[in-house]
Amino acid sequence: MFPRPIEKSTPTARFAYQAFLPFALILWLLPLLAIFLTSIRSATDINSGNVFGWPSQFQMLDNYTAVFTQSEAAQYMLNSVLITVPTVAISVALACLAGYALAIYKFRLALPLFFLFVAGNFIPFQILMVPVRDMSVQTGLYDTIAGQFLFHAAFQTGFCTLFMRNFIKALPFDLIESARVEGIAEWRIFWYIVVPLVRPALAALAVLIFTFVWNDFFWANVLTQGEGAKPITAGIRALNGQFVNNWHLVSAASLLAALPPVAMFFLMQKHFIAGLTLGAVK
Repeated sequence: MFPRPIEKSTPTARFAYQAFLPFALILWLLPLLAIFLTSIRSATDINSGNVFGWPSQFQMLDNYTAVFTQSEAAQYMLNSVLITVPTVAISVALACLAGYALAIYKFRLALPLFFLFVAGNFIPFQILMVPVRDMSVQTGLYDTIAGQFLFHAAFQTGFCTLFMRNFIKALPFDLIESARVEGIAEWRIFWYIVVPLVRPALAALAVLIFTFVWNDFFWANVLTQGEGAKPITAGIRALNGQFVNNWHLVSAASLLAALPPVAMFFLMQKHFIAGLTLGAVK
């Protein structure tokens, strides 16, 4: 049913595992290493064909400084923050409330509503491109920060509700019944009993949604046109000129754009792992 731990394998299998693991890790890190080397090499190297070789000169400080001087990278980063943080707050808050209702309350439409949230996760988001864009234009939300985080919040709430409902459903229902017998108001049960118990799940969900929304590229191009509302994922293209591709600057900007999700994961790593394993052991 479950894979056997490597410690229980034969000595030959353990040796093969230990020998293959560093190779697999290096292979997985090669693209990231290539992007980093590109970000510190000069444009002369790239134009002369020295793309994968050792840089002839290192221009790390110049390239990373040029990202902010030759584009609106600071504005793009701020736009990403203004889009991602409200999305995480809205989607997690709504999912926590909806998950509590679907997990605790017994009513006829509880299961159909839950299936509706689940079914929404299987819709290919590409087919929503035209209607979402038309709706954003008609409502005046096209090419705005608000339009982007409202869309992301609406789109991510289904997955978040599925996530939170399953965690809250795993809590002992006796806690809820005991609180109700004591006459505690329903909102106090939710805020003082349920929310503290699912705090690791909230942290894990926040990290996942932050990563999804921050790294979004598709909707950043569908819902924006000018440079004022673009997030960093779409704004990186501004570093390429009409006739020249500044791949060294694009690589530097890409690494800078990847730092916030990585930093958030390491800051929330303890809660993230606890949230993913919550309820795994009875």
